[in-house]
Amino acid sequence: MQSGIDVVCLGETMAQVLPSNGHSLESSQSFAIRPAGAESNVAHGLAQLGTAVAWVSRLGDDALGRRILTELEGNRIDTASVTMEAQSRTGLFLKDPNPVDSTVVYYRDGSAASKISATDVARAFSLKPRIMHLTGITPALSQSCHDAVKFALHNSKKHGVAISFDVNYRSALWPDSQTAAETLRALASRADIVFIGLDEAETLWGTSNADDVRSMFAGLSTLVVKDGSREAVEYSDSTITRVPALPVDVIEPVGAGDAFAAGWLYGLLGGLPPEVRLRLGHLMAGRALRSLTDHFHISTDPSDLLARARENWPEPAVRFERLES
Repeated sequence: MQSGIDVVCLGETMAQVLPSNGHSLESSQSFAIRPAGAESNVAHGLAQLGTAVAWVSRLGDDALGRRILTELEGNRIDTASVTMEAQSRTGLFLKDPNPVDSTVVYYRDGSAASKISATDVARAFSLKPRIMHLTGITPALSQSCHDAVKFALHNSKKHGVAISFDVNYRSALWPDSQTAAETLRALASRADIVFIGLDEAETLWGTSNADDVRSMFAGLSTLVVKDGSREAVEYSDSTITRVPALPVDVIEPVGAGDAFAAGWLYGLLGGLPPEVRLRLGHLMAGRALRSLTDHFHISTDPSDLLARARENWPEPAVRFERLES
């Protein structure tokens, strides 16, 4: 029996402390506390679009953990499968906002979410979602977190669940870049859908363009390569679709990739063609880029955003069939 949940997002959410006025941490006199974490960011974006979405994780049974849970629930995210850990604390991080490259400082070692295990994944599977969304952040947090991601990837087929995996390379979480490159490539290769930024791929594997990334992951059913403010490219089976990004006056960049993934996944669930789901991804990312916090609110009806995604851009999408040699 289906639970009614379309997407489950699994991973750590922390309390994010950031200047409420957009100034630097050093000079600001007022601060906001908001939930932030790649997976719950995606859940938030999907919920904004009207998708039935759940977030599965662990939080400390403390003030920050309860605050996070309350806010996510208020944003129409199912949190019934979240475990509150009485003997653990909720992770915390500080964000120093900058339109080009914000700085973040983590206080997440030993957090409740670092104990995520296969048990949490099993709870996620029990919701019978169509898609489970994971990121490359989780396997960097601890051995049990790494094992949980492997468990999800190895057991998804028997549960009939497609795995969406955003590489989301965070150098501060890994012992060295070689370990990250090997681990993330091995995990991503087992997913059904993979999102990766071209800058991440270049750092990890030395790839210089989207086609090189596709060559590395030739066996994937679907690969989406995001090239910053330039374009996004989707490789699905034998079809390649390129959609240019729209110009955005950036306030703060963190969370834009998660918003893009939410828009794209919504389009996939709705059976939209590649060019429309890529456009929706760009539009959602644009909303995040104009927000200081990772969790933004769509100011228009989601149907208006979808109608915009169906329109032609200043430059048309390019879609063609790959010719087999």
